[in-house]
Amino acid sequence: MSESKFNKAVAIVQGLPKDGPIQPTQDEQLFFYKYFKQGTVGDVNVARPGLLDFVGKAKWDAWKSVEGTPKEEAYAKYVEKLLEILKRADTEESRKQIAEIEAA
Repeated sequence: MSESKFNKAVAIVQGLPKDGPIQPTQDEQLFFYKYFKQGTVGDVNVARPGLLDFVGKAKWDAWKSVEGTPKEEAYAKYVEKLLEILKRADTEESRKQIAEIEAA
């Protein structure tokens, strides 16, 4: 998976409107988070958040779960998941975004 496709997919995910037609679930958001971190940072390099930081712990645990995943594989999984969500939405906007990723 090319870094340009990954970067395009990241831009699309980060640009999704909070009240738009394409709404990734919390599990899908964690999926994007863990593969984004693995692809851009590598293995977890920070301590696990404290007891009362539930969101931080969930994000840390998700990232930790993909430890050892090569950067290119993280890119591929991120892009594949976004394409799956966009195809499921099947809107004019999602078809345009699919074409943008495939052209990158």
